[in-house]
Amino acid sequence: MTRKPKPKSGSSSASATATASAFFKPGTKVEVSSEDDGFRGSWYSGTIIRRIASDREPLGLRHLRPLLPTETAPEFKFGDEVDAYHNDGWWEGHITEELENENFAVYFRASKEQLVFPKDKLRLHLSLTPIVKSVETVKSVETVKEEEYRVGTAVEVSSDEDGFSGAWFAATIVEAKGKDKFVVEYQSLLVDDDSHLLREEIDVMHLRPQPPDTAAQFSLLDEVDALYNDGWWVGVVSKVLADSRYIVYFRSSKEELEFQHSQLRLHQDWIGGKWVMPCKV
Repeated sequence: MTRKPKPKSGSSSASATATASAFFKPGTKVEVSSEDDGFRGSWYSGTIIRRIASDREPLGLRHLRPLLPTETAPEFKFGDEVDAYHNDGWWEGHITEELENENFAVYFRASKEQLVFPKDKLRLHLSLTPIVKSVETVKSVETVKEEEYRVGTAVEVSSDEDGFSGAWFAATIVEAKGKDKFVVEYQSLLVDDDSHLLREEIDVMHLRPQPPDTAAQFSLLDEVDALYNDGWWVGVVSKVLADSRYIVYFRSSKEELEFQHSQLRLHQDWIGGKWVMPCKV
């Protein structure tokens, strides 16, 4: 038996009513979702006919959204989160392969299926979920430097040089130089004659603390860092193999390489003095 939702009182109800009045007037073109088995995660085009003022609505506000903006010739690539038009609705998935003649293989996590779609049956996935900013005060570079970057601190260092962009290398701070520069000694990079570990002067903008351990099994399309050529390079898991092995795709070089579980970690970004995990569906 379906339980009838109880009407809510207070600010939440008033806010929902205001939202409905502003966006969902009769005649408005909308997209509609469903929680029925086999239809979850898909959206269908519809038109608002009328609003029913009662404690039971055929469709709640969480099942409605305005039509998404029309994109101008979007370009799709491996790993993009997209909506694919299938069986008269838009279904959320990820591009797992770029094929010939502007066709793309799309993987759907909900059904664990992979289907091929032409470009005109895809759109970039958009979410109406609001982004809530943290009320915590974001640390300044000076605060981060004082708390995180002391002599002897283990850090990771990035580079803007061609061929190294996007990679992070383990190092240790050995000296502070002025206001925002440090001398670091790499943990695995050697000087040209391999006689000793390389030392460099690095700007604070190219430093970050070592990320915390994230012991985890990896799934298809997880964003990961892969240990390769003495550095951590960001990529996407494109295939899960047996014996804890994975194929990782690197967008920057358009290469795929195989890694053991021990050579991977979940990708994290150092933002505002905090480690932030990528959003995952």
